[in-house]
Amino acid sequence: MQALIDSAAGTIWRYLNEHGEMPLSKLKQGTKLSDQLVFAGIGCLAREEKLTFTTEGRSVRVCLREHQQA
Repeated sequence: MQALIDSAAGTIWRYLNEHGEMPLSKLKQGTKLSDQLVFAGIGCLAREEKLTFTTEGRSVRVCLREHQQA
């Protein structure tokens, strides 16, 4: 299972690196990962402090920390 989570985290990182900040719903859609793997991969990347999160109304947006605008 850990290998699946690590793979999902890599997929998420690459997708965000290519496409930039986006809502979690678009991330799931774009990566074609299951809800479980998206959230596990995001948790893995968040634990490593590689992501930032913002809230817009009811939507949560995610981006890579190094892509944050100043």
